[in-house]
Amino acid sequence: MFIKERLFTPGPVPLPPQVIKALGQQIIHHRTPEFTKIFLDVRKKLQKLLKTERDVILLASSGTGGMEASVLNFFRKGDRVLIINAGKFGQRWKELAETFELKVIDYEISWGKTYDKEKVLQIIGEFPDIKGIFVQQSETSTTTYHDVKFLGEVSNKLEDCILVVDGITSVGVYEVYPEELGIDVLITGSQKALMLPPGLAVVYFSEKAEKRLEKSNIPKYYFDLKKEAKKQKNGQTAYTPAINLIIALNESLSLMLDEGIENLAKRHHILAEATREAVKEIGLKLLSESPSNSATGVYSPAGINADDLRKQLLKIGFRVAGGQDHLKGKIFRIAHMGYFDFNDIIQVISGLEMALYKIGFDIEIGKGVKKAQKIILENS
Repeated sequence: MFIKERLFTPGPVPLPPQVIKALGQQIIHHRTPEFTKIFLDVRKKLQKLLKTERDVILLASSGTGGMEASVLNFFRKGDRVLIINAGKFGQRWKELAETFELKVIDYEISWGKTYDKEKVLQIIGEFPDIKGIFVQQSETSTTTYHDVKFLGEVSNKLEDCILVVDGITSVGVYEVYPEELGIDVLITGSQKALMLPPGLAVVYFSEKAEKRLEKSNIPKYYFDLKKEAKKQKNGQTAYTPAINLIIALNESLSLMLDEGIENLAKRHHILAEATREAVKEIGLKLLSESPSNSATGVYSPAGINADDLRKQLLKIGFRVAGGQDHLKGKIFRIAHMGYFDFNDIIQVISGLEMALYKIGFDIEIGKGVKKAQKIILENS
């Protein structure tokens, strides 16, 4: 039987037709006026997306490359930093910081929970020499949202501290305006809400962070943001860029800006709310106590391995993500960021109901779909 596979993983995500068309074009040379024009257009559109006039740097790397660049360029060996460690990617901040010899305060939080504000203030009070706070705005592994505005206010009150935010699954989902939120370094990646294949990282940094570029003593070569900033202002890159990804990014950013950032954020909120309320109506439990609008983490029913449920979903035509580390086999994650509309959510909830029925879960078919439809109708 023919089954069409539908992608609902939190990266990579489905691609719009305009992006697919751009990716399929014959490649051009990057040291040409043609590429320079496209590159400068992309930079302007990224500035509009983030509501800033400051530099936005593109790197040919995954989002992790952008994370590494933020450690290499804005810190010195021995700097004390606070890591909000609430999932797989919070752990990655910790590992990067330790790799480059920063002194880590590891604020470890149960997966699915967000940080406690009083605990952060307590840590800051005990270690006023903290040079940086690292956090995911949207922790993909736990589908949890963290309030970065509060952390921006905290870091701003310290003499020499910057807030570094992994916005890889928040930029393009929320209105992420770093200068309004107090973010000093913001990273995102191409394969999430920017609606591209993996391969591009984007780094924004504030005036406060820029002063650190001269002081950093951590060795760097490829990820030298000072060198990249100098080249990229003129529409070129220090090293070979991801040419067709940048051309395709020009298309995806146009789509996002044409929709409007406020409308973009509203759509993602409705998609997320419809998904969350639907799975609860079915009788399932959410993973996160502070759920993100990028993806929804759901506990598999008692006695049913989440990976077995995912296999059944794939037979029906829906590929969703599983849990990582200790959550493997316990949860599944449904993405709804980027190139998704309301009909996609109706489809995936319908598929989930059928998969649960097939695997032996006592379910009233159509109950979750009806709830999702109601949420969409009431909010759109």
